[in-house]
Amino acid sequence: MGPPLKFFKNQKYQELKQECIRDGRLFCDPTFLPENDSLFYNRLLPGKVIWKRPQDICDDPRLIVGNISNHQLTQGRLGHKPMVSAFSCLAVQECHWTKTIPNYKEQEWDPRKIDKYAGIFHFRFWHFGEWTEVVIDDLLPTINGDLVFSFSTSMNEFWNALLEKAYAKLLGCYEALDGLTTSDIIVDFTGTLAETVDMQKGRYTDLVEEKYKLFKELYKTFTKGGLICCSIEFPDQEEQEVETDWGLLKGHTYTMTDIRKIRLGERLVEVFSTEKLYMIRLRNPLGRQEWSGPWSEISEEWQQLTAADRKNLGIVMSDDGEFWMSLEDFCRNFHELNVCRNVNNPLFGHKELESVVGCWTVNDDPLMNRSGGCYNNRDTFLQNPQYIFTVPEDEHKVIMSLQQKDLRTYRRMGRPDNYIIGFELFKVELNRKFRLHHLYIQERAGTSTYIDTRTVFLSKYLKKGNYVLVPTMFQHGRTSEFLLRIFCEVPVQLRELTMDMPKMSCWNLARGYPKVVTQITVHSAEGLEKKYDNETVNPYLIIKCGKEEVRSPVQKNTVHAIFDTQAIFYRRTTDIPIIVQVWNKRKFCDQFLGQVILDADPSDCRELKSLYLRKKGGPTAKVKQGHISFKIISSDDLTEL
Repeated sequence: MGPPLKFFKNQKYQELKQECIRDGRLFCDPTFLPENDSLFYNRLLPGKVIWKRPQDICDDPRLIVGNISNHQLTQGRLGHKPMVSAFSCLAVQECHWTKTIPNYKEQEWDPRKIDKYAGIFHFRFWHFGEWTEVVIDDLLPTINGDLVFSFSTSMNEFWNALLEKAYAKLLGCYEALDGLTTSDIIVDFTGTLAETVDMQKGRYTDLVEEKYKLFKELYKTFTKGGLICCSIEFPDQEEQEVETDWGLLKGHTYTMTDIRKIRLGERLVEVFSTEKLYMIRLRNPLGRQEWSGPWSEISEEWQQLTAADRKNLGIVMSDDGEFWMSLEDFCRNFHELNVCRNVNNPLFGHKELESVVGCWTVNDDPLMNRSGGCYNNRDTFLQNPQYIFTVPEDEHKVIMSLQQKDLRTYRRMGRPDNYIIGFELFKVELNRKFRLHHLYIQERAGTSTYIDTRTVFLSKYLKKGNYVLVPTMFQHGRTSEFLLRIFCEVPVQLRELTMDMPKMSCWNLARGYPKVVTQITVHSAEGLEKKYDNETVNPYLIIKCGKEEVRSPVQKNTVHAIFDTQAIFYRRTTDIPIIVQVWNKRKFCDQFLGQVILDADPSDCRELKSLYLRKKGGPTAKVKQGHISFKIISSDDLTEL
């Protein structure tokens, strides 16, 4: 069973189609009329626009001609280049285009059943977290008989022109498509999660290990139904579409149509002096200006392969405008990758994507205000919404995406398309349950770009632990909705922090409501006991307060362990101490290495401290080998930390 479907303008395709067939008429959409307001916000198109149905534009019109991916697309007189790139990407993966164009065979023209054609089509978009169906008529804007916006070079094919119209209707008009990036459009077509990779910043040409790591990630993404495109930067506008020495166009977007790791046979190993080829196939959506370097159709490498070799290795070209490149040339020539991951089909029941819709809101009560502005607004920053997630294992890649509600539909009223947005990421205590109020000991683990685009993202390899993500607008005191999505190959349990402190309840009152809050960060444990020179010590921490405890990850084979483990406790009284124990992880029975006992009074110094470990038995117990470095902060204001 698929995700819930929302009907845009409450229009239902089958009901409207049957009504038109019954009445013997072609559908004309009353919610998106063939007039100037459907084209632009507040301007007129030079030249006379006539809205025509496909059968008035050509003979034998079709939704799709042959294979959807085998035709070049053109942006048209007023079309949008990112739209053409997105169409080309969409056509690569059948699992996506058949979802965007539902029941495409049923929607197809059938000359044998002309009485069943009603001039109505429907398409589906992933719109701010919801799959939304948009119904349109087949009237398309033309000047002098030519389509004004995108069209296919197969002149009787109309899927992309009709899809573009449905998308324009969803966003308000055709002009609303201006300013959208290829990634924005692909996400709206497919519900994928987009990430931009800076090839130069990643130094994939210089760092061999990083290059093959990138290939592995792209291969995994593509084979799971992801969509990938790439482009070459251009320093100034005059260089856009200028051809490079190897036949590629600057500022032009190319679509990845295949990626392969190929093991060569004995004869080809001698020819190419390598056992494996890492190959990427790309397509120019316009079907021209192909790569002319190694592995191009005119290259020496290509000529050394027989037709049988190409078929056996899977290195084939199925479309004009397609070409193969080696991984090395790919990394050397392209500057930016747009990687859109398919997050709709988790494997083995694992939920790889967590998402939540939130809102920046304004309230006179600071504790209820949820629009605190960016990190520069230190007094109000933590008034923003806060979300916590858990990375259960070390060094997992986490992709965080923040999308604001699209305001294009309000452009006629003079509203900006987008606010400046961004987010901050903090590594927090392993047992945090309540909102952050001050940043005394938390590690700032990452920050996104702050920009007035629809979506900002951050991709990082994170260590095991808890993280709080704070989505913000650049300015405080503004209201808007947002969609937060987090992707990781292991479940991260995203949830919002809504409470500021423990809830007052009969149970709390009976056992004693907390009066003191204490934060502790144990930075390190050094000089730990080692009985034999060849003994392996795998230390870990247990931080206790009453019946509550927090355990750190185990550090492998060291007597000088760096932990940076954080914990927070709400205590009824300072008579309940904080106990930090150091243990050695063993196969059968863990070994106690020592502990420190802390009163953690609010009046205590908040600077970094170091104490020797002691045996069990209290603050005056016998000193053991080793010491810990830590910072501890207590307050009788439960909303200070």
